Amino acid sequence: MKITKDISIEDLVDHVPQAVKYLMQEGIKCIECGEPIWGTLEDAAKEKGYNDQDIQRFVEDLQAFADDPSREVEEAEARVNVKKMNNGPNKDKE
Repeated sequence: MKITKDISIEDLVDHVPQAVKYLMQEGIKCIECGEPIWGTLEDAAKEKGYNDQDIQRFVEDLQAFADDPSREVEEAEARVNVKKMNNGPNKDKE
């Protein structure tokens, strides 16, 4: 399945189960009362203040999950630590 910013949340959740945990860690709610929310990935991300570059990262990450259904979502804390290690301790202050 090809993931784009225009994919509906419903299709995304149906075809890429890891998307629920991934998006929740990014602060994007995609399930409400056990049902997928309406709209597209882009709509949901923009509603939370994400920009086009962030949305492209989501598309790429979610495509990796679609391509490898056995791939697990990393815990949010582990992703943050790796990001800080790659960018250096003062990168966030720029």
